[in-house]
Amino acid sequence: MRNPLTAGKTAGSCLVVPREGKCPGVLVLHSWWGPTPFFKNLCNQLADEGFVALAPDLYHGATASTIDKAKNLRSKLKNTIVVKEITAAVEHLRSHQGVSGNKIGVLGFSLGGCWALGLAGLKPDDVAAVVVFYGTRTMNCAKTRAAFLGHFAEDDKWASVKRVHQLEEKMRSAGKEVTFHIYPKTNHWFFEEDRPEAYNPEAAEQAWQRSIEFLRNKLT
Repeated sequence: MRNPLTAGKTAGSCLVVPREGKCPGVLVLHSWWGPTPFFKNLCNQLADEGFVALAPDLYHGATASTIDKAKNLRSKLKNTIVVKEITAAVEHLRSHQGVSGNKIGVLGFSLGGCWALGLAGLKPDDVAAVVVFYGTRTMNCAKTRAAFLGHFAEDDKWASVKRVHQLEEKMRSAGKEVTFHIYPKTNHWFFEEDRPEAYNPEAAEQAWQRSIEFLRNKLT
C-alpha cells in the first residue's frame, strides 16, 4: 500500500510514501523529458518496493515529447538553480517523517543521472547510494562516499561505452565502490517504456531488479 502525496511548489513534483512504517528514502531525478507520467509511476513502483520516493520537478511543470523540445527545456536550466533545488529536495526527503536512516539513495536518468553523480559530491554526508541510467559526467570523486551502480546501453551516442569505462576506472582509482553494467543490443532510454523506439523490456527488468537489490543493500 502507498500514499501518494504532492511535494514541493511545482505541479510536476511527486512524493510517494508507503503506508506502513518508516522506509529508506530515494530521490528520483528525471531525464530531459521532464517529470512525465513514467517517472511519477516509477515513484509508485519504488514505494511498492518499500522506499519513500521523491521526484523533484526540475522543469517546473513542463515536459517534452520530442528531442527538440527536450533540448529546448534542457537549455533553459540554470545550474545554480538546479543545484539549489536538488539539494533542498535531499533535505526535504531526509527530514520526512516517513523516512528511516540518515542517508538516502538517488536514482537518476540521463540528464538526471548526471545530476545524481554530481549530487554524491555535493551531499556526501547524505547520499549513500547512487543508481545511474545512461548518464555520465566529468566529476571529482574525492568528496563522494556513496556506492555507485550504473546501467548503460551498448549503442549510445550520448553516453558511449568508452566514456562509461573511463568514468568507472576513474571511480575505481579513487577507491569508490562502483558496479557498471552495459546491456547488449540496447540504446539510450532503454529503461523507459514510454520511449518505444528504445525500450527494451528484458534489459529494463534486469536493471530494475539490480537497482532494487542495490538500494536495499545500501540503505537498509
